[in-house]
Amino acid sequence: MIVCVCHRVSDKTIAQCARAGMGFDDIQLEHGVATQCGQCEGCARDLWAECAPRQQVVHLRRDDQASACL
Repeated sequence: MIVCVCHRVSDKTIAQCARAGMGFDDIQLEHGVATQCGQCEGCARDLWAECAPRQQVVHLRRDDQASACL
């Protein structure tokens, strides 16, 4: 499906770029998404956010009991 009619950019192109780690600004520069009429920006950003790799969060736990036993 074409997301950006002005620059003829498809959802597949946006998804591929997002999965490759490109930021939305990079996609705008390279493909022109949401740089002309702006009607596609919301959809394009939602698609990018859905396909962009998430940064993993590490949960650290402080174990006070282990240090008390030493």
